[in-house]
Amino acid sequence: MSAADTLNELEKLKEQARGGPDPQATERQHAKGKLTARERIELLLDKDSFTELEPLRRHRATGFGLEDRRPYTDGVVAGWGEVEGRTVFVYAHDFRIFGGALGEAHAQKIHKVMDLAVAAGAPLVSLNDGAGARIQEGVSALAGYGGIFARNTRASGVIPQISVMLGPCAGGAAYSPALTDFVFAVRGISQMFITGPDVVRSVTGEQVSHDGLGGADVHGRHSGVAHFVHDDEETCLAEVRYLLSLLPSNNRELPPRTQSDDPPDRESETLLALVPHEGNRAYDIRTVIEELVDDGDYMEVHAAWAANLVCALARLGGQVVGIVANQPAVMAGVLDIDASEKGARFVQFCDAFNIPLLTLVDVPGFLPGVGQEHDGIIRRGAKLLYAYCNATVPRVSLILRKAYGGAYIVMDSRSIGADVALAWPTNEIAVMGAEAAAGVVFRREIAAAPDPEHTRRQKIAQYREALMHPYHAAERGLVDDVIDPRRTRPVLVRVLSMLHTKDADLPRRKHGNPPQ
Repeated sequence: MSAADTLNELEKLKEQARGGPDPQATERQHAKGKLTARERIELLLDKDSFTELEPLRRHRATGFGLEDRRPYTDGVVAGWGEVEGRTVFVYAHDFRIFGGALGEAHAQKIHKVMDLAVAAGAPLVSLNDGAGARIQEGVSALAGYGGIFARNTRASGVIPQISVMLGPCAGGAAYSPALTDFVFAVRGISQMFITGPDVVRSVTGEQVSHDGLGGADVHGRHSGVAHFVHDDEETCLAEVRYLLSLLPSNNRELPPRTQSDDPPDRESETLLALVPHEGNRAYDIRTVIEELVDDGDYMEVHAAWAANLVCALARLGGQVVGIVANQPAVMAGVLDIDASEKGARFVQFCDAFNIPLLTLVDVPGFLPGVGQEHDGIIRRGAKLLYAYCNATVPRVSLILRKAYGGAYIVMDSRSIGADVALAWPTNEIAVMGAEAAAGVVFRREIAAAPDPEHTRRQKIAQYREALMHPYHAAERGLVDDVIDPRRTRPVLVRVLSMLHTKDADLPRRKHGNPPQ
């Protein structure tokens, strides 16, 4: 063969790999309202930046007719490219080939791209659209998943890992997304479950659809498995790009800084009206976040799950921050099991990737109830406490209004290591609300009084004046300053700038043993 013939043969093989098994397979994928693997990669990465690994890889399995079906790529497109000029590794299941099912060669391609991502110190994005293990390959396929799980775990806290669910993900395959930092899902096409509807029906008798068992909204609202839920693939992948723009490439780097047209010294009269002085009046903490951050722009994590706590990524003065905030508009902003676990995972992620933490506190306590106690609020609520105490990134807390009991301590109080603790003049820091405290401390006096209700009101006022005035904590050094709410943004920008070079180490150890 001449050199020209050789090159022509190579181009034909590459074109065959790019085109997929047949045009009808692409049409079937589009008929389901789904993009192909390569179309998804094109949306995710900067134009013409993708470099593919092993496009000519084929499986070597035999039996069950596999020896006659050996398509190029073996059902997964893998490689690297750029997002806003920074390197990102990616692999995408190709549902047109074996339904995206994972076999030995398929798994080895994924292993390679995962190893390269860690070696290069760059984020890894998986575009999941597969039918699980390739049954015809038996234990070899299962071992392939084991290799993925081991690599997910070793990469945890080293590089950002993002899973995008764009089709089915069943059985053991669902554990790889669960091991990653963030999971995106798309309504109508994303499904995740350990056992499918048929197995559920045969074992428990419960009737449920695929979407009802493990659809995007199920995992975005009820299970907490999905961090972000979107209506279409294009919007979803655009948001993955935005998330990557907020994250460092690895745990040795700081998040990328930007220049903002929003003045860092901008004051806000609006903040005075957003937070009611009355502690029992609800408001939306997200309006406060919008007023504080650059250009009012933030990315909320787990927006529909455990909505009594808001977790978000944003920028303040061009610097990326992780925001944890009680949400008085939902359950009065109390902490419960789900909110504690949500906050703990977010705090751990920010700490792993050098993202400073800003905690906005307006919390009446932990949610009381038999169900919470029996379901383990003690050990599961302790996860948030552990995460904060273990974090070494810059930590700033701001008490907007009330901060009662153990929940005040857990929400990154000065006593557990916040670098700077601030408060608005509307703050109330106490063991509990004045009404409940007076009922405990002055119980006998109130009961013996000629007018118990009048005495109760007097004792409430006495307790409030003695222990709940806004400057009680400041007098004892538990709050560094009580600030004018209108100047909150300038103060926070200045504090975060000061803490930018913070250097803190934990005691030498293999790893901690957080509460489970």
